[in-house]
Amino acid sequence: MTAEITFLFMGTVLGLSAGFSPGPLLTLVVSESLKYGKSEGMKVALSPLITDVPIVAATIFLLSRLPDIQIILGIISFAGAVFLIHLGWENIRFGGMNLDAASVKPQSLKKGIVANFLSPNPYLFWLTIGAPTAIKASDAGFLPPSLFLLGFYICLVGAKVIVAVVIGSSRQFLKSRIYIWINRFLGALLLVFAVMFLWDGIKFLF
Repeated sequence: MTAEITFLFMGTVLGLSAGFSPGPLLTLVVSESLKYGKSEGMKVALSPLITDVPIVAATIFLLSRLPDIQIILGIISFAGAVFLIHLGWENIRFGGMNLDAASVKPQSLKKGIVANFLSPNPYLFWLTIGAPTAIKASDAGFLPPSLFLLGFYICLVGAKVIVAVVIGSSRQFLKSRIYIWINRFLGALLLVFAVMFLWDGIKFLF
């Protein structure tokens, strides 16, 4: 498997997992779709394309220029593995989303952006998983990290757009067995990535 395909696959799986997993942003997508239709939910789904730009740029810039980067990346790889295990286990245990939890105040794209900026999730992801993976991908040239980012954001936003569209037609989708098993399958893949991060951490440190 070439580096391009490997990192595109990683970005795709991580993006789908982040896109379908319950959280503040998905709750806003559901809320807007239920109250105002799928178009409003889709607007909220697009907010990471705006909020994540400075987060991604800052974490990659800082991590790539720190001294003793091998030791730092080793420690971060272990932290990323722990975070992936947590995310994977949460996905595997997932039993359906409580639609009543989506009853929050109406949210515009602007409020979706603010909510995502204030959420710790994108910062944790890019510090422990996203940025180290992009830096590792850059060792193979410009294309692998580009494909990683492309795959991640197409799937992250695309998954939330799918939720908005489906919720516009059937709000029971978030409790369906299909949605539950999608999350569980993605959780299992995240655990595989956790093992890969642990191995990377060992190689960086030892």
